[in-house]
Amino acid sequence: MLPLSPDFFGRNPRTLLCLGAHCDDIEIGSGGTVLRLAEHYPDLHVYWVVLSSSPARAAEAHKSAERFLERARHKDVVIKDFRNSFFPFIGAQIKEFFEELKSRIAPDLVLTHARGDLHQDHRLTCELTWNTFRDHLILEQEIPKYDGDLGAPNVFVPLQPAHCEAKVTNILECFPSQHDHPWFTRETFMALMRLRGVESNAPSGYAEAFYCRKAVLGLGRGSD
Repeated sequence: MLPLSPDFFGRNPRTLLCLGAHCDDIEIGSGGTVLRLAEHYPDLHVYWVVLSSSPARAAEAHKSAERFLERARHKDVVIKDFRNSFFPFIGAQIKEFFEELKSRIAPDLVLTHARGDLHQDHRLTCELTWNTFRDHLILEQEIPKYDGDLGAPNVFVPLQPAHCEAKVTNILECFPSQHDHPWFTRETFMALMRLRGVESNAPSGYAEAFYCRKAVLGLGRGSD
């Protein structure tokens, strides 16, 4: 398997945009990758954007973002309150927010939901991501759930055991409101990272996985 350094999307990624439909989506889908990027690029500016919340869940989300972005020197955390599970019916409002984001942010990398995700809020978030950030590198994360929509991702980020442990511990400690879901367990999160680690032959045995629909490889000066 041919490894590509994170530098393949730029000499030094300056801005990372993380998009989650719900308060724990970024953490579940790409928490380990965020931890690695913040560790690897100390000057990275992270925009952490959650679209749906309630007062109680927003408090959980802020606590979690603070933990995941502890090593990021520059960070902006935005927690919106669009109605959970109703995104397709309030798409115009969410689209307006995306246009506002585009006017303020020019991300080097965008982490968002996957096109094939069966949750309607996740799908609309993905659609608006592509509609809004058309000339950016976008990686689509995966969220395990009852719907059984996990597929065959094509981009893998190897993780060290410490990243996996930090990710899972933070999720479980920061989101007590989700503990009544039978899938919201340490075993679920570790198992998915272990499976993706096997598929990518990660040295540690663990990885997060994403879908990349379009990427341009920079091959040095004059290659464009």
